[in-house]
Amino acid sequence: MLDNPVWHALSGPQATVAEGCGRALRFDPELAPFAGLPDDVTGDDWDALRALVGPDGVAIIVRGSIDPPPDWETVFAAGGAQMVWDGDAGIARDQWPATVDVLTPADVPDILALVERTQPGPMRKRTIELGTYLGIRDEGVLVAMAGMRMRPPGFTEVSAVCTDDAHRGKGLADLLSRCVIGEITARGETPCLHAVITNLPAIRLYEKIGFTLRRDLPFAALRPKP
Repeated sequence: MLDNPVWHALSGPQATVAEGCGRALRFDPELAPFAGLPDDVTGDDWDALRALVGPDGVAIIVRGSIDPPPDWETVFAAGGAQMVWDGDAGIARDQWPATVDVLTPADVPDILALVERTQPGPMRKRTIELGTYLGIRDEGVLVAMAGMRMRPPGFTEVSAVCTDDAHRGKGLADLLSRCVIGEITARGETPCLHAVITNLPAIRLYEKIGFTLRRDLPFAALRPKP
């Protein structure tokens, strides 16, 4: 399941936001740039993905084994760390500090500005529709955020954890992540997350919160060759 999280999210709990067919699926591009292929991927599945993304499209694949056929090129690739939470309970909503805000579509310009400053990973204008996103402001400026993205069966991915440089060291990412974890566990699901394997400060933060490494999980942005 978690070895191929995008596919199992889009063919399961998030099927309503999926595009494609039984051989290749992707998120609506306005929500997220990820695409998925079945566990036992075939050449026909890669052909279906080519048709889905189009000649100028790019698919970001996250799975245990990424081995595209020769008619695909790799735009970039990196090692990823997949982590699963096994810590103590998160922070329940009725215990959230007053500084924690539930972000809404009206906050998207501020969200994208924070993402531009901190670079936590892909974020689109409608990504906020995939789950609860929480933020903390300082004098009206959004300075920290955490939210939810992929939902493989039984799990929800904690995503977009970021803090403005001027506000690091205050425990804001820790606080927001624990609030998001509280939301996920309250509905009987297990939090998971993905980080670039070389982002050691982020991985140390996640370990402090209660996440443990499940496995290395590579990701790659792929484009069909003309």
